[in-house]
Amino acid sequence: MQQIKIFKSIESERPELEKEINRWIRRSGARVLSVTGNISSHGGSGGPMSSFSGSDIMIILLVEIDAPDAAPS
Repeated sequence: MQQIKIFKSIESERPELEKEINRWIRRSGARVLSVTGNISSHGGSGGPMSSFSGSDIMIILLVEIDAPDAAPS
């Protein structure tokens, strides 16, 4: 059965997001079919040296998991 799993974080926490995703993959036993990501800046006038918060990161995994056993009739 195919399902999606969405992870969201901010750019400055990217290493922890990677660890979280990898932990979830190991623990769930899901087979990853596709990984899609998006980064969204907060806009504003801040340049590279700005003190504004980092961009949002969203990662979407398309995974294959075993279908749950049907309940006995």
